[in-house]
Amino acid sequence: MSLYEIPLTTLAGAPTSLADYRDQVVLIVNVASRCGLTPQYAGLERLQQEYAKRGFTVLGVPCNQFGGQEPGSAEEIETFCSTTYGVSFPLLAKIEVNGAGRHPLYTELTRVADAGGEAGDVQWNFEKFLVGPDGSVTRFRPRTEPDAPELVAAIEARLV
Repeated sequence: MSLYEIPLTTLAGAPTSLADYRDQVVLIVNVASRCGLTPQYAGLERLQQEYAKRGFTVLGVPCNQFGGQEPGSAEEIETFCSTTYGVSFPLLAKIEVNGAGRHPLYTELTRVADAGGEAGDVQWNFEKFLVGPDGSVTRFRPRTEPDAPELVAAIEARLV
């Protein structure tokens, strides 16, 4: 099954998939509202604003597997993201990114190695997977800030 065929659910509960973003550049990020890295939401929103018109979107994936840092309901997550960080990019329903309950999207994504050659489990909140229009994936670890030169360069290289 390709990344584009994996069934997903929006934060509002509607069915979706990456097929809705085919031919775009998508930055998939597992997010959390109560994490030391939560301020990355601001940088993710800046990327969304800067590149959306060129065929780019951030796709936020709430996850509560790391220190219980995303305990809220869908409504609480939506309210936090919109009021605290002005998030305009789409958010998916909360899922698991590691372990026996790992969502099929992350089963595929975690097969991709990072710049150091390491694949496998997501390390923490705000790990990033950049999916190109051709379905290629580049992985960035959680401490890579949204405005990091290597991430921005990878986005720009994939935009048409």
